[in-house]
Amino acid sequence: MNAEKIMEGLSRFAFATASLVLMALSFALVVYGVVEVASVGISSWKDAGGTVLSAIGYVVIAMAVFDVAKYFVEEEVIRGREMRLASEARRSLTKFISTIAIAVFIEALVMVFRQGQQDVGLILYPVAVLITAILIILGLGGYQRLSASVEGEVDAKDRAQDKVDEKNGAGRKK
Repeated sequence: MNAEKIMEGLSRFAFATASLVLMALSFALVVYGVVEVASVGISSWKDAGGTVLSAIGYVVIAMAVFDVAKYFVEEEVIRGREMRLASEARRSLTKFISTIAIAVFIEALVMVFRQGQQDVGLILYPVAVLITAILIILGLGGYQRLSASVEGEVDAKDRAQDKVDEKNGAGRKK
């Protein structure tokens, strides 16, 4: 076994381990949010609004963390570092960034509602988070726009190389 294969195996193991830890932590956040709401429900519903908003924030963060872990599993553990078409990479990145942007938008909205109930003077931070989410979406749109023209050219070359590899019996490197 050569050093490259050993490093690839170690890399996949590290990504798999990190993904499992992230998934466990995301589930822990969801459980924590549910326990918080249940404990407020048992004691007094008077303070339930803030607790429910906090629980929503925990669940949103948990979704984003879980999606990062899922991305690691799909892209680094299952697929490894195999070559892919540019369109596949763009779709994968778009899906990942979209999930993160949605999580940031929801968290910002939760923060706006929370600050609206407490101190409206502190609304600037939630607004900054909303602006950040908008910039993420604009950046993703810019990336897609710039990569669309290059994608057709690169994909055509990749497909042509795949046909040559198939004829020679090499196939894609996995």
